[in-house]
Amino acid sequence: MALTADGKIGKDAAHYPDWSGSADKKRFKEMSLNAGVVIMGSATYKTIGKPLPNRKNIVLTRQPNKIERRENLIFTNQEPFEILEGLAAEGFHQVALIGGAQINALFAKKGLIDEMILTYCPLVFGSGLSVFSEAVSLDLELLSLKHLEDHVFCAHYRVRKKSD
Repeated sequence: MALTADGKIGKDAAHYPDWSGSADKKRFKEMSLNAGVVIMGSATYKTIGKPLPNRKNIVLTRQPNKIERRENLIFTNQEPFEILEGLAAEGFHQVALIGGAQINALFAKKGLIDEMILTYCPLVFGSGLSVFSEAVSLDLELLSLKHLEDHVFCAHYRVRKKSD
């Protein structure tokens, strides 16, 4: 997720994420291509406007029968754990959860987020969408902090589980 200095991922659900800088876009592309799968909500998919190439795109929706036929694109209303089980059976070991706030909260509340990669951008929106649409509790351990470009930093966190 790219974040403003006041912790927003967008001004609203339709706000196209063109404000995070080219280095963040490059890092996102590398990371999501490496995972091979991106999971997003329908609002995020509408904002992007098309499936991301060379990745399996899974869109969580309350209306999975509203199907758009494109290669590597799946609309589903499955539970997060079911989606991840199916992907593991297909041989995927990583998944990039790319938002939005409702989908992030859904996975977080079920304890299904292992890492968070956040790009901090020198902007303030004043209001807008947070990373999570509702209260969640995650204990994070900083794994790395990388300077991407002028005034833009990427923090990679591991989510500490209760068993840690």
